[in-house]
Amino acid sequence: MSGIAIVDERFCFEEETHLTVHKTSVFFPGDGFIVYDPKGELILRFDSYGPDSQPKDELVLMEASGKCLLTLLRKKPSLHQRWEGYLGEKMEDQGPIFSVCRSSIIGRSSVVAHVFGEPSEEYRIEGSFSQRCCTIYNASLASSSKERVAKIKRKVDPSNNVTLGKDVFLLCLQPGFDGAFAMGLVLILDQMYGDDDDYIMPEVDPTPEDSSS
Repeated sequence: MSGIAIVDERFCFEEETHLTVHKTSVFFPGDGFIVYDPKGELILRFDSYGPDSQPKDELVLMEASGKCLLTLLRKKPSLHQRWEGYLGEKMEDQGPIFSVCRSSIIGRSSVVAHVFGEPSEEYRIEGSFSQRCCTIYNASLASSSKERVAKIKRKVDPSNNVTLGKDVFLLCLQPGFDGAFAMGLVLILDQMYGDDDDYIMPEVDPTPEDSSS
């Protein structure tokens, strides 16, 4: 796949890369995120400063230094739970670079991300985020079939082969796919579904890549 950045080219890795994501917070546990690269270096973070578990309308993804990479805004009212993403700190009259919403307001539905530009791109997210088991596919019209670009899965401790809790998971990126964009999708999924064990986004038939992983 191409290595064209959606948010920041620094997070488009040449090789398949597994980022470790911790759900945490600066002051209260369970509501922020920190992201480490395979070397254990902090590269991305989302901070939460209070115990309020209510849905948020604005999320800010930052790089390790605290610089804003991406601002995510919830659109209201929206039956499809629509979100929009903006580069950096959103300025007045600035347009979004992508939008995310549920594909349907009833029943089980996947999540669709539309990336604006020339050409535009579409991504679909299917599986169970609450169980940390879902896949992001490139479903653009230019593609003859869905291409897996990222996967969220539980992390296993290699020392004892024990699956870790849901607060620690892997964000597995295919070569060239923007990790900052993928983490922005993780933040939105967390707001949409959180740890709701009852909701599973529809699965699709596995691609050859999935079968071999």
